[in-house]
Amino acid sequence: MRIGELARITGASPRALRHYEREGLIASERGANGYRVYDARTAVRVRNIRHLLTAGLTLADVRCFAVCLDGDLTTAPPSAEGLRIARERLAAIDERIAAQTEARDRLARALDAVVPAG
Repeated sequence: MRIGELARITGASPRALRHYEREGLIASERGANGYRVYDARTAVRVRNIRHLLTAGLTLADVRCFAVCLDGDLTTAPPSAEGLRIARERLAAIDERIAAQTEARDRLARALDAVVPAG
């Protein structure tokens, strides 16, 4: 299938698909016309990549799951490595949220100090 069809059935943009390919997460061959041609099974792989990205993992994290991207990630039991990666990513997200909350609170206090409420 060509990139437009793969994009349509997976919900990924052609740009994202080219990015996944540059990162080595998916592969294509070139047709006689020079267009990318993907195996139909690539759709499962792309859906799994998108599932992991939507869950909050980074593309670097997703690379660690490369060996299992062709199966059903949503029902497969998680591996110890997968759980470790997810816990690390969750901790990083929690740290960013805490830092942003602190920045928000500082800004709110600064505004409260110079601008009367209401």
